[in-house]
Amino acid sequence: MACIEAADAMCKAANVELIGYENVGSGLVTAMVKGDVGAVNAAVDSGVEAAKRIGEVVTSRVIARPHNDIEKNCVAAQSMTERVRPVCTLLV
Repeated sequence: MACIEAADAMCKAANVELIGYENVGSGLVTAMVKGDVGAVNAAVDSGVEAAKRIGEVVTSRVIARPHNDIEKNCVAAQSMTERVRPVCTLLV
């Protein structure tokens, strides 16, 4: 539930696109967004705060200009366009 709250907050806080969720095991879920670096940073900050109100945030990470191989290894990233943009992973 915290991941849904975080994703909602991220999308409302800045001009980012939710590219997906992944269950990573042991009850942990990650939500990923893409957009401009500034927008992603603002979205992550909002998402972290929203998730903390409901549950525990394990980690968050913004990767500016991720390598093209990220798309091959990340199920949710398969919808990314050719021009890879910053991606956020929020693990809750």
